[in-house]
Amino acid sequence: MTDGSLETKIDWIQGMKNIRLADLPIFIRTTDPNNILFNFLKDEAQNCLASSGLIINTFTTLEQQVLQAISTFNPNKGALWKENTECLEWLDKKEPKSVVYVNYGSVIKMADKNVQEFARGLANSMHNFLWIVRNDIVGDGSSLVRLFPEEFLEVIKDRGMISSWCPQENVLSHPSVGVFLTHCGWNSVLESLSFGVPLICWPLFAEQSTNCKFACEEWGVGVEISSNVKRDEIEEILGTLWEKEKWG
Repeated sequence: MTDGSLETKIDWIQGMKNIRLADLPIFIRTTDPNNILFNFLKDEAQNCLASSGLIINTFTTLEQQVLQAISTFNPNKGALWKENTECLEWLDKKEPKSVVYVNYGSVIKMADKNVQEFARGLANSMHNFLWIVRNDIVGDGSSLVRLFPEEFLEVIKDRGMISSWCPQENVLSHPSVGVFLTHCGWNSVLESLSFGVPLICWPLFAEQSTNCKFACEEWGVGVEISSNVKRDEIEEILGTLWEKEKWG
């Protein structure tokens, strides 16, 4: 369209002030009502209006007006997981950079034996740790009560906390956290880097091995543990990080 009509300002899109036709995505500028892509997007917009929820890749500070407009037909919801911020109060009581934060994300399933090796390794390391363990983390459906019996919880009660959820950004930015034991999902890596928290990497699938290589070999912010993890390896790595002040 070269007739200048794209410079036309429009005021009927909620949350988007001072916008021109030229500022809209190019695939909806067509003058052909039968355009395949235009009709596909029109149908998807209608599906969004009829949906029970939307997941939007943005944040409030960046696009507050747009999100407020969207919330008029699809109210804001909370986290996908039940929120629990008790871990932040627990972290407040710990010394700076004294806590190992352990989280394998919201998707990964683990073998029972791996959970047990991590548990014993963390306990034997004698370091403080915050471990986020989803209720469905073990593929066979084992309950957390069976995974962590009373005698284990008694051993770690003064220096370990196990929770099913945490606000990860708040945890990684907390001064008590000294290292992040992670599956190396890209979001977790980015968040950890943004707060200057070093990584212990245990990649399992997708691009996590690639993320691990760059974190450990290219960027020098992580160490890798073997896929067939053993409690002695966990204990040794944690001991090395603190005793030799690798991250100082």
